[in-house]
Amino acid sequence: MCGRFALGLQRPEIRALPGYPHLNIGAWIGEDNFVPRYNIAPNTQAPVIRRQDAGQSSSDPESSPGPLVMHTMRWGIKYGKDGGSKTPQAINARSENLIEGVGMWNKFRGKNRCIVVCQGYYEWQTKGKEKLPHFARHSSDRVMLLAGLYECAVEKGDSSEPVYHFAIVTTDASKALSWLHDRQPVILSSMDDVMRWLDTSSQSWSSELAGLLHPWEDTEAPLRCYQVPKEIGKVGTESPTLIEPVAHRKDGIQAMFAKQRSKQKATGKRKRDPSPQPNLSKADTTEGKRVRKE
Repeated sequence: MCGRFALGLQRPEIRALPGYPHLNIGAWIGEDNFVPRYNIAPNTQAPVIRRQDAGQSSSDPESSPGPLVMHTMRWGIKYGKDGGSKTPQAINARSENLIEGVGMWNKFRGKNRCIVVCQGYYEWQTKGKEKLPHFARHSSDRVMLLAGLYECAVEKGDSSEPVYHFAIVTTDASKALSWLHDRQPVILSSMDDVMRWLDTSSQSWSSELAGLLHPWEDTEAPLRCYQVPKEIGKVGTESPTLIEPVAHRKDGIQAMFAKQRSKQKATGKRKRDPSPQPNLSKADTTEGKRVRKE
């Protein structure tokens, strides 16, 4: 599953798509609606890449596909009959259901494919009674491109412009990351894979598309994964250091220990007593919205 990801780059950097110099993006729809964040949670707005003509059939088989655009969308596709504000959302789409064409994803897989741009994603390792957050990213500074699906819909009781929502496609975890969780997002790497996923001109599903939905198993470019502080679990917590290893953070574990030492020294100091008695005993210094992921 994938329940949090990071994209704290500034807009010009995002447009440049580090690591993908030949992936040319045109307009950015809803650019002002995106705020760079290192803690992107469900129901938050984030940029995805899609074909501008997605969902529009062409009578001319020789016609060229429309340009690629970046589009700020909200994370989580609503499902159920209600359609209101309390309707549950699906933030992940299982690749197995997508390949088999079952469930709610069947209507999206042919024409509503997109790519979610991020610096990496968070996952929690269950260790006994603890859940330890980790961050997975590329070893280089290139952005991570995740396979996604999106929906264009008009909110119930709202006659304004249609709103766009997206979900991230997940698959079985790779052997290298199976210790962390049994699922991971589908990560697209090569330009061929990216362009194939974004080619919605035929508005159909194919075995070639199904072949893209596999774990990241590139041994020459393995993902980098490390533990990060537990603050990431709190929606609204925001800091560039959230994607740094715990041991490297100046405001993390090291700072916490330093703060504890300072506090112990402060509580251990003797208070000045105006009385003539020269010695005092030392003070005791002992410190007593529903979301469906898959």
